[in-house]
Amino acid sequence: MAEQIEVLRYVVGPVCTNCYLMVNTKKKELIIVDPGGDAERLTEAIEQTGAKPAAILLTHGHFDHAMEAGQLKERYGIRIYAHEAEQETLENPALNLSGMVGKQESYHADVFVRDHEVLQLAGCSIEVLHTPGHTVGGCCYYIADEKILFSGDTLFQESIGRTDFPKGSASDLIRSIREQLMDLPDDVEVFTGHEGCTHIGYERIHNPFI
Repeated sequence: MAEQIEVLRYVVGPVCTNCYLMVNTKKKELIIVDPGGDAERLTEAIEQTGAKPAAILLTHGHFDHAMEAGQLKERYGIRIYAHEAEQETLENPALNLSGMVGKQESYHADVFVRDHEVLQLAGCSIEVLHTPGHTVGGCCYYIADEKILFSGDTLFQESIGRTDFPKGSASDLIRSIREQLMDLPDDVEVFTGHEGCTHIGYERIHNPFI
């Protein structure tokens, strides 16, 4: 990983979701990935970096990844990005699962992106990889120059995301991982949506689902 890029992990919300701050220490800008809870704690962490937030990236629309995006958007005047196929999941409480925590909430994105679209944010080129299966519009964000992948709930260490939620599909998810992620270099570090991080090469060998 280049010295100017630092990835900070914060475990947030009721189901221990990984929220990441990807900080460009040279440019003094950062990207927020999946702010699913604890907005005030994340705000304190952002302020401590001394970097200016440039965008919020959502890997998918479930409450535990999107719940605090709106609050952070308003605080910093930045835009929320999600895949174009994820709008319904974000906005529909029955699909975003906010009922699991006793809420009926609707979430929103400002920019809907497409598969293989490349975003220029915080001094980085970030490729969108559409990986349906956990949700219809789930995606990963790949920064090739830094060998970083934010996988959300698509790929975990020796596991994959759940597919028993509404509109989930195990066959779609496994196909997404094989076609979109397994061709990436072995040393790409995978920053997952829950629990520990991993590498593409390790998962290619040890993940029983692929």
